[in-house]
Amino acid sequence: MFSLTCLHHAVQCFILVNNATESRLLGLVERSKEHALFVYAHCRMAITGDDVSLDGIIPISYDFAVVEVSSPDELAVVGADTRLRVTFLSEELELRLPFGSHTRLFLSEVNKAWSVGTQQHSMDSEWSSFCESRRVCAATQNPHVECEMQAEMESEFCDDMLKHQDVCQQYPAAAPRFEWLAKYRRKVTATRGSLKQSLSPLVEPLSKLGHNKKTERSQAAERRGVTAEDDRSSSSSGAPGSPGREARGLYEEGNDQSRPSMHTQPSNKDQMLAMPQFGLRDNLIRCELLKNEDVYTYLENFSFFLGTYNVNGQTPKESLRLWLASTEDPPDFYCVGFQELDLSKEAFIFNDTPKESEWMKAVFDGLHPGAKYAFVKHVRLVGIMLLCFVKREHAEHISEVEIETVGTGIMGRMGNKGGVGIRFRFHNSDVCVVNSHLAAHIEEYERRNQDYREICSRMQFRQQDPDLPPLTIMKHNIVLWLGDLNYRLSNLDMDQVKDLISKKDFKALQEYDQLKKQIDEAAVFVGFTEGSIDFQPTYKYDTGSSQWDTSEKCRVPAWCDRILWRGKNIRQLHYKSHMALKTSDHKPVSSLLEIGIKVVNEESYKRTFEDIVRMLDKMENECIPSVSLSQREFQFKDVKFAQHRSETLTIHNDGQVPCQFEFIQKLDEPAYCKPWLTANPHKGFLAQGASVDIDLEVFVNRFTAPELNSGRQQIEDILVLHLERGKDYFISVMGNYLPSCFGTSIQALCHLREPIQDMPLDTIQRLTSVPTGKEIDCPVVDVPLDRPKEICLLVDHLYRNASKQEDLFQQPGLRSEFEEIRDCLDTGEPDSLPGSNHSVAEALLLFLDALPEPVVPYHLYKQCLECCSDYGQCKQVISMLPQCHKNVFNSLTEFLRELLKYSSHNHLDVSILVTIFAALILRSPTKQDLSQKRKTQEFYQHFLTQDLASS
Repeated sequence: MFSLTCLHHAVQCFILVNNATESRLLGLVERSKEHALFVYAHCRMAITGDDVSLDGIIPISYDFAVVEVSSPDELAVVGADTRLRVTFLSEELELRLPFGSHTRLFLSEVNKAWSVGTQQHSMDSEWSSFCESRRVCAATQNPHVECEMQAEMESEFCDDMLKHQDVCQQYPAAAPRFEWLAKYRRKVTATRGSLKQSLSPLVEPLSKLGHNKKTERSQAAERRGVTAEDDRSSSSSGAPGSPGREARGLYEEGNDQSRPSMHTQPSNKDQMLAMPQFGLRDNLIRCELLKNEDVYTYLENFSFFLGTYNVNGQTPKESLRLWLASTEDPPDFYCVGFQELDLSKEAFIFNDTPKESEWMKAVFDGLHPGAKYAFVKHVRLVGIMLLCFVKREHAEHISEVEIETVGTGIMGRMGNKGGVGIRFRFHNSDVCVVNSHLAAHIEEYERRNQDYREICSRMQFRQQDPDLPPLTIMKHNIVLWLGDLNYRLSNLDMDQVKDLISKKDFKALQEYDQLKKQIDEAAVFVGFTEGSIDFQPTYKYDTGSSQWDTSEKCRVPAWCDRILWRGKNIRQLHYKSHMALKTSDHKPVSSLLEIGIKVVNEESYKRTFEDIVRMLDKMENECIPSVSLSQREFQFKDVKFAQHRSETLTIHNDGQVPCQFEFIQKLDEPAYCKPWLTANPHKGFLAQGASVDIDLEVFVNRFTAPELNSGRQQIEDILVLHLERGKDYFISVMGNYLPSCFGTSIQALCHLREPIQDMPLDTIQRLTSVPTGKEIDCPVVDVPLDRPKEICLLVDHLYRNASKQEDLFQQPGLRSEFEEIRDCLDTGEPDSLPGSNHSVAEALLLFLDALPEPVVPYHLYKQCLECCSDYGQCKQVISMLPQCHKNVFNSLTEFLRELLKYSSHNHLDVSILVTIFAALILRSPTKQDLSQKRKTQEFYQHFLTQDLASS
């Protein structure tokens, strides 16, 4: 699209045009170390270069600036689009960039482009730069600034920018000229009516670039009514970003978690240790600051109200104030979680529901009336939703807000079960809030344990610096976990439970609580605390009442809805249920926690910083960093499909100085390691004498299995561990992979009558190297199987044992049982498939998902979409499949049609089966959009609802 030397990053944005907004593409372009923003107009569905046209060019020079802006009409929200004012010389342009880490990364790159060539000198300038970056980072991450402060805010921004320039190097002798932009000016769209007229001059005055610093400073100072000398004098009077600054310059990071309105400006020490783009010296400073954190921080208590409510797919029917405003004093924070927000198939299939806004409004209306709150962020995965609010006076101290979701439903992806998380920094403490809905049914406590472990391992929050590894849940100072954890009461019948409840003997009842038992056995929530339960079980009631379940299933009461925490300086003030709310078959639960938050003392921080810099100045260049490794070679024997394998590499800093390490790419390779291998963490910082354990993890998934089965890849790699200012170390990773039917083509499996691991490796590799539909030159068998025996085993087992299984293909199996099923298919032992029906069903889905070529081959995908509304044409496409693929398609479809006959037992219907199987049978060769997803479902639905004709 961009025929330039280098397009670094691009992002979609909206531009203000005559009081309306229009979509544009914004690209950061570089040539000869000069950068410019190219603004492109585009048609609604831009696909090729002909669909876009150059609409404007903004050189990133010393005359360029970008500031976040806000409107006094906006509601206080943390977490929305980023609005910017771009200025170049005397011209201005307003843009709106979408929420997300992509925007943050784009703005970070713009900042780096702007600051090319600058470098700091002396300890004072290093302190100023560090504080300025901290201030800007906090300002962009923290959106709450009072509307009436806007004018002062812009003036303060000029102050800070001029101070920032005071500690930077003077302009280079050869000022940027941007001569290379001249040829692109001809391409700028002739008609400028669509673009704000102020952009037009931005491409013209290239000859005006390169004003010296004095001119620029004088112009900025004149806008504020002071001379350049006055400004220079004021800028040296103290460290930039001292308390009270309300500037919101956007030179480091885009604000992707805030929509400003009641904006509050952070003090520059609110996020002392989150400055993006750390180099070695910055990391040394950060490490020393962490070690001395107690010197410059003190604890201040804040109240956190945590609430969880499984609403059983209902709409709000009553005020939530009896729950949310049940405390005498208004809490400082609200963290409110919902489960089963919407039980409709539409919500499950498309992850969209109108009930989201209904319950959000109900929460907002139910907050404590004694305080005014700002909305921090919300996140939802199907029916699991989490919202965070904070008192407006504290909002200025919130930053680094990120969200994540983890689905633990069928195949580990579906979002009907799983968890959502919001993490943020408050003052100098990192807080992570998780809302989860774990597997149901009294006997499935192992599955609940597995869901918990999946959420812990897979929920990873991106950091501001994209070079830093993501943060896991347990990497936070404070973890607050709430939700419908679904642990039940075991070994008691209904009458025994009700008897203990009537006596209010909750202590005796808790001895039968599954969660308590699992925590005692260290199976889940290690290091977490739950308060004493002095309220009756919160599940299950007749909807609209406080009467125990009288339905046919007559569920035994249980404490499904729980709240736990992890961290220091936390005290629970109350933990209770709220019986007055009757909307759902659950009762809401709340916990009020008093949490000691680390708050920074500005003066102490500055003194500590200065001491650290003086120490580093003495250390620098005196010693070369070095480390010792626990071992240099690692063996992974008999690696299997979808099996986690891990070995530990210990790195010890035995040198005289701290060091920074990173696994780096080898020549002509796209990543530091092969795709089946990861090093966690892959980079980091080691203080003198410290050690770190690196987990070398091998995991073969659906993407890497085909290459390993075919022999095109081996379990073999060399990692290069690089020390900054030091030498490289080489670590060898070797092993062998056991071939699996998972990740092997349908065609190859039809030529294997014996289990795959009983066949010679060269035979497997020869069969898997033949493209789908091509004739195999030297067949292993005279007459191939009509379809893979592995599919026959899985389908036959489910047909005989699971036709009436409740929630088949909707409830996941156990990982341990899947591994047994995989081994059975690959080795032929035992004779029958082990595991539960749910585990066998999930194994079938994983088998289809891992096929190198799906049941409907990739080359027919586009044709399927084109004919999806015509059943006759759909059948014609299926008739074109290779015979073995056609046989698999027909047998699977016949099996699913048979399952629909027992829908009253298994709770399956056409829409559920189509949603699950269409994406596996008719897989897209590229990422699928919503329109394509609907078409694949329409295509396959014909075959489940029409008479299946012979193809």
